[in-house]
Amino acid sequence: MATQTIDATLFASTHPDIVKRTSVSGLIFSVTMLVVGILLFVSLFEMNDKSSTVSMTLMVAGTALILFGVFRLFWKSKEIVYLPTGSVAKERSIYFDLKHLGKLTEMIEHKMLNGESEIKSDASGNVRMDIMLSQDNKFAAVQLFQFVPYTYTPVTTVFYFTGGEAAAVSAFLMKSTMA
Repeated sequence: MATQTIDATLFASTHPDIVKRTSVSGLIFSVTMLVVGILLFVSLFEMNDKSSTVSMTLMVAGTALILFGVFRLFWKSKEIVYLPTGSVAKERSIYFDLKHLGKLTEMIEHKMLNGESEIKSDASGNVRMDIMLSQDNKFAAVQLFQFVPYTYTPVTTVFYFTGGEAAAVSAFLMKSTMA
């Protein structure tokens, strides 16, 4: 199967019904981590013996919480949302053996991804399927890649599924990832 030149990939493309917005719970958790870290670090300066084990522990814990809080604040406080239902969507990749490339390509292009397929995923493989799936299974986006030395190259464009088709994609994923 020859690969084709495809500019947009699933995780970089946009869809009118998908938006990235700030996760309120993620934002609160990040800010809480920052505040607790700062409080631990400030309490270090109130101690009389700054060379004790407790003060060193407070310094390390405070610094770690501040760093993790900043990381979460800037990189983990966004979530992808499917607008028509308000459901949060998750992105992931699953891998397949190269022998399944033709069948998977055909299934995606004909929108025939469903739980009736006998194709099983692997821990790693020469075929990668990138998926974005809403938690309510009302929206799915799928793209297939093939490993060509040193990188995964797109084999298909991004295909979007809504309603029953998205639920079928979810059923396919559940069945293909079962051991």
